[in-house]
Amino acid sequence: MGELTGRTVFPGEATGEPLVLDAPLSFWGGTDLSGRIVDEHHPQRGATLTGRVLVLPRARGSSSSSSVLAEQIRSGTAPAALVLTEPDAILMLGAWVAAELYELRLPIVVLTPQDYARLAACRGPVRVSAGPENAVIRLG
Repeated sequence: MGELTGRTVFPGEATGEPLVLDAPLSFWGGTDLSGRIVDEHHPQRGATLTGRVLVLPRARGSSSSSSVLAEQIRSGTAPAALVLTEPDAILMLGAWVAAELYELRLPIVVLTPQDYARLAACRGPVRVSAGPENAVIRLG
């Protein structure tokens, strides 16, 4: 158990089991609308993102990822939250669009590499509380 403090990229609250990705992911072409990873070259191909706290080092490309993420949020197949080591404007835009159009929030948090490693090693559900500036992730 414990707590990690990070920086909020997009505010919101979520609880879920972490899904730690070994490689960056593009939502455009890398996932489908059911929330599965379909990129044939991704190490976690076939994993389902839906309802999970997605822990990934960073996103990978395509400005269209924002529209894919917004649609996954709308349809209920998105991750519960995103945790990265660096901010991503494209993913933030997808979360913002979903909040504005559908009143649905997906928190996005950036952690230091040290706290990211702690979260990646965590087993059991985590709670993400991303306020206007700072975020707290409660482990276990």
